[in-house]
Amino acid sequence: MGSAVATVVVPETAAVPENRVRPAQVRPPADKLFRGMARGSGYVVLALMTMVGVFLSLRAQDALRVDGWKFVTTQAWEPESHNFGIAGILTGSVLIALTAIFFALPLALGTALFISEYAPPRLKKALIALIDLMAAIPSVVFGLWGFFFFEHASVGATHWMSDYLGWIPLLHLRVDTGEADAGNPLASNSYYTGSTFIAGVVVALMVTPIACSVMREAFSQAPLGEREGAYALGATRWGMVRNVVLPFGRGGVIGGTMLGLGRALGETIAVYMVISLTFRIQGHILGKGASSVSSVIAQRYGSSSHFAISALMAAGLALFLMTLAVNFGASMIVARSRSGAESEA
Repeated sequence: MGSAVATVVVPETAAVPENRVRPAQVRPPADKLFRGMARGSGYVVLALMTMVGVFLSLRAQDALRVDGWKFVTTQAWEPESHNFGIAGILTGSVLIALTAIFFALPLALGTALFISEYAPPRLKKALIALIDLMAAIPSVVFGLWGFFFFEHASVGATHWMSDYLGWIPLLHLRVDTGEADAGNPLASNSYYTGSTFIAGVVVALMVTPIACSVMREAFSQAPLGEREGAYALGATRWGMVRNVVLPFGRGGVIGGTMLGLGRALGETIAVYMVISLTFRIQGHILGKGASSVSSVIAQRYGSSSHFAISALMAAGLALFLMTLAVNFGASMIVARSRSGAESEA
């Protein structure tokens, strides 16, 4: 008896085509055009930045040749007598910017988190529109508010801070005679106006919308799967925000803060309207007297001689380089803390 051998027929399967990247020679014209425009835009930005730096360097070389390294250490501004420097005004710009960021960072971060995670949909749209509108308000409007209202309305708060927080170095100040603390009730209220603190608060209101917008966009892009995973593990809403949204948006927080710091360093009109200009380094931020590179340029440019304009260009070059350093530092920090790289949920 013979045994039957079963034959198994395996059906042929169609070969799966490989996904290959098309070489540049066969890319559609639209792709080539977009690639060229994107690359060209980057080159144009770099070229413009280089042209600005070269222009400032050429216009500033007369003053820098005369003053040399004293330009960085001198606390005076008398270009006609060759006694000028940026030690005081550059320090003042930094103090105003840091004061602004001190108030703007928690305000922008809290607002961005509320809009992204807590606000109802209808209120969210209204808040986004309101913040975007606030970012479009001209700086002179903030300067008018600071000069006519906040400068005088904040005297009581400034007086209180000098009395009870004077143990902090930047908040400790004395009246001009140096015989009594500035908290002396006999001290004039005008001693608490035109200060770095006033300018910093005004600038903080200007940079908050920009920083808030950047942070909000970063928070809104947190992965939905990680959000749901955090809830599935029993996390509260704040637990989800702390372990998912904040780590994911860390780069946005840093980028928004540095972007606001860059604008605060170069703010001109609003600062010029509220400060009492001085060219010496201030050891406090509450008392009268403040300085800013951009404000000095705005005040002195129209009535300056050729050499004095060269000195102003040198001050502008220093501010330009410092702003570039801040922005490059921010880029390096953001690159090291990519959004979502350390999410814990």
